[in-house]
Amino acid sequence: MKKKKVIIMGSGFSSLSASCYLAQAGFDVTILEKNDTIGGRARQFKKDGFVFDIGPTFYWMPDVFESFFNDFKTSTTNFYALKKLNPAYKVYFNKDESIAIEDDLEKIKSTFETIEPNSGKALQKFMKKSEDNYNIAIKDLVYNPGESVFEIVNWETITKSGAFIKTIKNQVAGYVKNKSLQKILEFPVLFLGAKPSNTPSFYNFMNYADFELGTWHPMGGMYEVVKGIEKLALSLGVKFETNRSVTAINLDGKQVKSVTTTQQDYPCDILLSGADYHHTETLLPEAFKQYSELYWDKKTFAPSALLFFVGFDKPIDKVTHHTLFFDTDFEAHAETIYDTKTWPEKPLFYASFPSKTDAVAAPEGKEAGIFLMPIAPDLEDTPEIRAKYFDKLMTRLEDTIGSDVRSHILFKESYCVNDFKDDYNSYKGNAYGLANTLLQTHILRPKLKSKKVDNLYFCGQLTVPGPGVPPSLISGKIVSELISKYSKS
Repeated sequence: MKKKKVIIMGSGFSSLSASCYLAQAGFDVTILEKNDTIGGRARQFKKDGFVFDIGPTFYWMPDVFESFFNDFKTSTTNFYALKKLNPAYKVYFNKDESIAIEDDLEKIKSTFETIEPNSGKALQKFMKKSEDNYNIAIKDLVYNPGESVFEIVNWETITKSGAFIKTIKNQVAGYVKNKSLQKILEFPVLFLGAKPSNTPSFYNFMNYADFELGTWHPMGGMYEVVKGIEKLALSLGVKFETNRSVTAINLDGKQVKSVTTTQQDYPCDILLSGADYHHTETLLPEAFKQYSELYWDKKTFAPSALLFFVGFDKPIDKVTHHTLFFDTDFEAHAETIYDTKTWPEKPLFYASFPSKTDAVAAPEGKEAGIFLMPIAPDLEDTPEIRAKYFDKLMTRLEDTIGSDVRSHILFKESYCVNDFKDDYNSYKGNAYGLANTLLQTHILRPKLKSKKVDNLYFCGQLTVPGPGVPPSLISGKIVSELISKYSKS
């Protein structure tokens, strides 16, 4: 019997994941990628012996990655090597106050205790709730396709109903009073793309991922994970075509018959888009779009980002592999992202120095630095604005660590809103997808299966379960199951 042909648009983590599951299920799978390398946002930038991950730099929830490879009777260890980071990250609140989060909960509790008496015991109680929610989320919720609310309505979630009403911010304040400790407990939900004051407390399962499962680094960078999944996909028969930008989706009635690329047409029995959801629907006739421009415009998107990739001619002191600069008012910065949608005056930012862990990241005696500043999507993006904020970030870095860095810069490259739009067709240039707010959870997110085109499906961070690399791997799995379910006939 002839295999059904699946065309997948885009080669991000959700597409790569789906390709493996679909090939394993007996489909003929081809991935079309518009850029010259695969990986979607998880690409690399290389210059003068330096290697930078352009996209994700945090490797959290290692159990999800392991589960993915286990589904193919293999393991992460067959594709890349992991190193657990200690400290996992360091947070600066000002030049005189910083907290390093170590690789063990008992150590973290001791750190909390030195800052606020009895906060270690409070943290233990908080973590028990976090672990319970993690087990419910990962085992019962996130592997559901979002077709019915009854997928998530069961005794365990009903008893947790209060956790969907109270916010992370309110919950954290009930456990610790110290503002710095509160910021550390609120930090992980930033990966979900929303403010702690708008995120249901159920999502404190991210704290379990942080403190219990730890922060890891794939040696060689996050792109080693992409290469690992690519190797697995190729072994399953998946075909990859790069520099193939899809310019049209061709229908016959309510069925996709082919897609048109800049080079040729590709016929298919099923089309799966791991590309930007909004962009994909712009390739359809108006009558076959599920969501209007007004729908998308009203949604709460996770931030975009201004990124800098910097080569230094010497190691940078007083920073760790992952370093967070929370030395300004988070609420004021968050307001510019979600409310006023303006450039921030005093931004928080994150810096990654992978060469602290990985010799591949920089030549010997030098340092690779990645700087990320979250911003509202669709902001004006000019070289002058980028230069202004690079200066702000370098000034803050120098003031915080108390030493000169500017004179040691070999080069810098930037990446911002316009690049997200150009490289990924990203809606408004968002970097992380659709925020996980209460009204954008599960069934309230854009659907995996088109309601108007019978053989069109979607995966990735604009649909279920949400933003981030582990959720994207899960998204690829659940959409593949949905495709198999509806393609039996």
